[in-house]
Amino acid sequence: MTLHNALPSQEETNEVELLRSQLESMHRLATLGELTSTTTHEFNNLLMTILNYAKLGLRHSDDATREKALQRILDAACRAARLSRTVLGMARGQNRELEPTELATIIDDVLLLMERELSKYRIAVDKQIDACPPVLANGNDIQRVLINLLTNARQAIGERGEVRIRLQGDVESGYAVLTIRDTGAGIPAEVLPHIFDPYFTTKDRPDETGKGGTGIGLAICKKIIDRHRGKIRVESSPGKGTAFVIRIPLATTTKAKPSASETLGMRC
Repeated sequence: MTLHNALPSQEETNEVELLRSQLESMHRLATLGELTSTTTHEFNNLLMTILNYAKLGLRHSDDATREKALQRILDAACRAARLSRTVLGMARGQNRELEPTELATIIDDVLLLMERELSKYRIAVDKQIDACPPVLANGNDIQRVLINLLTNARQAIGERGEVRIRLQGDVESGYAVLTIRDTGAGIPAEVLPHIFDPYFTTKDRPDETGKGGTGIGLAICKKIIDRHRGKIRVESSPGKGTAFVIRIPLATTTKAKPSASETLGMRC
């Protein structure tokens, strides 16, 4: 009997890696597309705020009214700048370099992107950010992980619930610990071992917002965290919600990269 070598050839391995890379790129673009309507609506609101307060400042000559108008214009412009910086960063998102990154800033940017969607479903956010040194990470990739986990939390809750976000810096172990906990339906015990398997999903199809149902979101999240030499685990039980706990190595020797607004000298 002749035994055939079951190991894949180098060409087959390269083809699989190429397909995985293309799938991840498609997922990134899909995530960006899902955010388009939300960010467009928010930009329109910010533009109207700027226009209305500019008109108010022009109509009144007293210093108090003009100062109030200018402050509101500045606040709206800073918010728009943060939105555009975050969306453009996700759109470019081809650089896989890991660099010292402030996780608190990433969390704030993602919450800005998802604020309208979470509000629509009456989901409150409880954010607790402890002192945490910079992590060694790719900011765009971590944004995608957080967007996916917050989207899953929103879908698990349905309407009226809470998402708790906690960031802690564990200097002794050399990791930042980020926990995203929801008050949703929870995950059955038999499902938990498969939660990060590619194409495994308990959803029949995408929801009314066009999100979910492909079974690749959490698999890509795990791949991203693995690429960061971090760890991700899930804690859940039916009726008690779900928590994803992420550990990312700290960047203890290099100063964190400044945000775009800091580089431009803006206090947004």
